[in-house]
Amino acid sequence: MLRLTSGLRVAAIGVAGVLACTTLSGCGSDAGSKDDHTADKSPAAGAAKTPGAEGDDGAVAVRNVNQKTTEAKTARMVIRTRTSADGKSVAVDGEGAIDLVGGNSTMNLSAEGEKMEQRIVDQVLYQKLPPKQRSGVPGNKPWVKIDLKKAAQQQGGNAQAANPADNTAYLKGINDKDVKKLGEEQVGGDDTTRYRVTVEVAKLANGEQLKKQIGPTMPMDIWLDEDGRLRRQQVDMTLSAPQGTGAGSSTPKKVKVRTVFELSDFGTKVDAKAPPAAETADMTGKTGQGANTKA
Repeated sequence: MLRLTSGLRVAAIGVAGVLACTTLSGCGSDAGSKDDHTADKSPAAGAAKTPGAEGDDGAVAVRNVNQKTTEAKTARMVIRTRTSADGKSVAVDGEGAIDLVGGNSTMNLSAEGEKMEQRIVDQVLYQKLPPKQRSGVPGNKPWVKIDLKKAAQQQGGNAQAANPADNTAYLKGINDKDVKKLGEEQVGGDDTTRYRVTVEVAKLANGEQLKKQIGPTMPMDIWLDEDGRLRRQQVDMTLSAPQGTGAGSSTPKKVKVRTVFELSDFGTKVDAKAPPAAETADMTGKTGQGANTKA
């Protein structure tokens, strides 16, 4: 949604938001860094076995993860996104807190030396742009906002998917055959069980568009703690250029995206408030214009 100097548009925080917003037309990289799209090294395996497999390689635990996680009400969150294309890569990192029930959140993001504050309040995304990127914003205002429900509807997606707190909701109906237990590992010093889930892309936000670019299914790894709560979620995608992309287009033919989303410190305080209206420009439906200004 925001085009940083690196060329990456920052999606709404939460894996569902990243999946909803990540298409080749929206995450083309023109960064100058060398392609380092390498796999994250998994933490060392923990000694203790966490419950949840129940004889079915974890399908029951996976189907229950949304309920178990939202029962915690709030959490600290970390997101790491790596986007690679044409031998170049972009990294975006963020830390903050999220209301797991309503989706309100606060986040501080950084990408190649640029820093930005982000808030999601009542399914409206607010981003405080770096000063040198405000020239294309009406009134040169420091904050831009995007109504995530309206944006999802404009893109033909499910408006409910705009809520980042719902980023595991689609796992409620996962089939047993689509879940494989990979073993026990530690996340943040806690014992967890890691599962690989085969996700039907059509069930995701903007799934029909994504299906054209990444195929009918994709793998997702999730780590669940002993209480069945989500501790880490990792998604790897290789996206092909949308149909109709011309030969002279600057859009790369292939883009690799890895998104890692982590939760910890359940029950933490979340203080997400909308910035003053006088300091905010509404960019809903205009993400290809002012907010994409490059420095």
